[in-house]
Amino acid sequence: MNIIATPSSTKEILDRFGFSFKKKFGQNFLIDENVVRKIVRISGVTVDDTVLEIGPGIGTMTQILAEEAGNVLAVEIDTKLIPVLEFTLADCPNVTVINNDILKCKLKELSDSYNSEKPFKVVANLPYYITTPIIMGLLEENAVQNKKLLSSITVMIQKEVAERITAKPGTKEYGVLSLAVEYYTKPSFLMNVPANVFMPRPGVDSAVIGLEILKEPPVDVKDEKKLFRLIKAAFAQRRKTFINSVSGVLNVDKSVLRDALAAIDRGESVRGEVLTLEEFAKLSDFI
Repeated sequence: MNIIATPSSTKEILDRFGFSFKKKFGQNFLIDENVVRKIVRISGVTVDDTVLEIGPGIGTMTQILAEEAGNVLAVEIDTKLIPVLEFTLADCPNVTVINNDILKCKLKELSDSYNSEKPFKVVANLPYYITTPIIMGLLEENAVQNKKLLSSITVMIQKEVAERITAKPGTKEYGVLSLAVEYYTKPSFLMNVPANVFMPRPGVDSAVIGLEILKEPPVDVKDEKKLFRLIKAAFAQRRKTFINSVSGVLNVDKSVLRDALAAIDRGESVRGEVLTLEEFAKLSDFI
């Protein structure tokens, strides 16, 4: 099979199967081999790895992953793409395709069935409309399973979301998503991907991020659920101070919040957008 990641090969495959793009699935296929190979390379995949690919499409990245990985498990939601993948990946015996919605899959069951309970490396071009649910779903289930199901996540997503995930305190992009991802991983912004390397061309630019799964959270906190409730409350009304936003959402007395901020050497006019994960953890324990 020829390399899929070219405009001519992609068009030929789509025409052969009479495939039409579905907006509800966020389908945009890569048509630049150099970009695909660079993403696979920076993911660090080796023959010792089993890759979990989400949304393989017509197999553009799957084909290259199969060259580098021991095995590839590709989960595709679109039933009409299954015969396409059977055709394009016919020469890739180490690829298994599952027709399912990744949001309905259990990571533990996939690991038990296809990876002998070893951790996956996730590499994918994620559908933009469900990027956050997919990433957080994977991270949260991995945490429940004692962080044994994933070793890393390398995904291409909308650039705006990539900037939010990797944002630092005090920036306009920094928020709940930044802190949630930081709690589970060491995130990094890896590369920009222009819109002109996709078919059809999306209306936004993309970026690739890497998430190195942490064996332990970077902060100590007594109650994780309370920590995330506090973080969400602090950003619920972003323009308000931490005290006003949190007291309104969680119904916590403002005097308690003033004392908590004083304990971390922060004034009562501070906003949630400048507080670090470590500070949120200390505030959560105090409150």
